[in-house]
Formats: sequence, C-alpha cells, structure tokens
Amino acid sequence: MNLPIHPPILPMLAKRIEKLPAGSDWIYEPKWDGFRTLVFRDGGEIMIQSRDGKSLNRYFPELIEPLLEQLPRKCVVDGEIVIARRGALDFDALQLRIHPAASRVKLLSRQTPASIVLFDLLANDHRDFRSEVFSRRRKKLESVLSGATPPVYITPATDDAALAQDWFDRFEGAGFDGVMAKSKSGLYESDKRTMFKIKHERDCDCVVAGFRWYRNGERSAVGSLLLGLFDDAGILQHVGVCSSFSLKKRRELVSFLKPYRKNAMTQHPWRTSIDPGSKSGMKKPGAQSRWSQGKDLSWEPLRIELVAEVSYDHMQSGRFRHMAQLRRWRFDKAPEQCTYDQLEVVPPEELKAIFSE
Repeated sequence: MNLPIHPPILPMLAKRIEKLPAGSDWIYEPKWDGFRTLVFRDGGEIMIQSRDGKSLNRYFPELIEPLLEQLPRKCVVDGEIVIARRGALDFDALQLRIHPAASRVKLLSRQTPASIVLFDLLANDHRDFRSEVFSRRRKKLESVLSGATPPVYITPATDDAALAQDWFDRFEGAGFDGVMAKSKSGLYESDKRTMFKIKHERDCDCVVAGFRWYRNGERSAVGSLLLGLFDDAGILQHVGVCSSFSLKKRRELVSFLKPYRKNAMTQHPWRTSIDPGSKSGMKKPGAQSRWSQGKDLSWEPLRIELVAEVSYDHMQSGRFRHMAQLRRWRFDKAPEQCTYDQLEVVPPEELKAIFSE
C-alpha cells in the first residue's frame, strides 16, 4: 500500500477514570462494545486491522465492498466493528465471527451482518493527520464521510457534557460500555493511553469457588479467584474471575485460602465433567476454546463457603464481560445468597436513538 501510514500500527488507547471530565476542551463519544479496528485503503486495496495488528478481512467480508465504496481512495481511519441485533449491541454474535471455517464466516456474515463505526481519521490522500489536533481530525472525518450509509457510520460526538452524561445513564441497556472523553487539542498517539473512558461499575456478592495459581509456576502465589453465582435452578454458575492483585496480596491469599482447600473437591458442584449440551446448562471453569489459545486453565477447588463482594462493569450472557475487582470478604453472608437476583437489570434503550440500524 502506498499510504503515508503503513500497516500494521497500534491504535491510540484510553485510561479509565471515575467521572466525565468537565470543561470546554472535551469531545465526548459513546463507548462502543465491539472489535477495535484500523482500516487502511489504497485504491482497490482494503486492510481491516485488529487492535493487535492482524487482518480481519476474512472474518468480515460484508464490510469490504461498503468500505471501498464509501472511504476516500487513500486513507486510514480508526473505528469499531459492531453487530446490532434486536435493539442492542451483540458482542457474543461478534465473537462467533472469528471462526476458522470460511463457510461458517460466510453464513454468519449473512445472518448477523456487522457494521463499522468510525471515530478518527489518521490519514487522507497523501497527508498524515496524526499530528493534527483531534477537533480538526474530527471535522475532516465528517467532511470525507458526510454521505456515509449503513453499514458504515460516523460515531455521534458532542462537547455537551450533559448530553454525554445522558448517553452514559440511558444507553447501557443497549450494550454501550460507557462514554469516551477526548481532548480537542489531543494528537493521535499510537499505543498510548491519552484518551479517557468512563465505564459503569456495580457490585455483587459472589461465591469464591476456586482459584488458579500465579504464572510463576512455584505455587507460591494466587493468580486469580474463580467466582460463582447460583441460578434459579440452584446450579452454581462460573461467572468470571478476580485477578488484579499485588504480588504481596497474591502470596497472602495462599495462606488465607489454605483452610478452604481441604476436601474441597468431595462435594464441589464443578467436580464432574458437564456436557455443554446437557440440560444442566452449567458454566464451569477450565473449558478450552479458540479464545483460550492453549493457556493453562487448570484450577484448584475451594469449599463452597467463601463469599466476596466484587465490583463489575457489565454482565453478558450470564458472565462478567470484563474482569471483576475484589472489594472485601463477606463473612456475614451465606453462599446460597449469592444469586443472579441481586444483579441490577438495566432496561434497554432503543439503539436507533444513537445508531440507526
């Protein structure tokens, strides 16, 4: 490709903060829950690049022609691939698209077609825009894509903090992660956390049903805690992990968990192998998938006695979408009280209010 920026390059990243920054120097955008992507176009060539620099072309064939039709002949843009279904973003459907079989990808591209939401312009024609301030890049993006039609979109943006807060409060039920805040004077800095993201955070009480050892291999520190919630049928479902601990805390957890390891597997609800297609529908740790990439998913059981309060940002298909954070131990709460009923259910808002299907 004969472009001022050559693939692969890493996208600019965001740092998490607690609340929207105020002031006149900010542009706010919805935070899309999809696959981050950079798109490079040079005439008849298109490369849809993943966050880690790999090509996504084969997984989203339905986007190639619209991008060739609508992008400038020579450009580099930053955005997010999403799938919208039944008034909400569907990340599960998006994950299914990363499949080794071309026939499966082709079928899904018809059944659950993807869209691409663009929010930054890195290059146009022979000009590199990364050294331009974001407010100018945004205006140029709006100019070159003023006629964009589905499945190509420009993300909504505003400098009105009240409107951004409204997006944050109302659109979580439609699958949005939160809100982005970008400095109007900010440059495009690859692989640096120069943007801000404000995400939802809630808490719930979970059973700590097991753990994994830390990666050093010496079994002297805990890597992660395995969390569970009881469903309506009384089955303990694996819902996620906590793993952001200091090395000191990881070593302390070895001693803390030791009493709960004794005879833990004897009556453990995850002790037997469960067929994923069985009526039990149990989610348990340790199952390999194409997402695990050969990682060691072995785990150690704990007696079903420990309860922890954790914070989380989003629930998806009965599991925490991202890693939970340990807040405190709840010795005053029985494991049987750790059910899905305690979770806040956010009513969906019409996605078309912010993203027309």
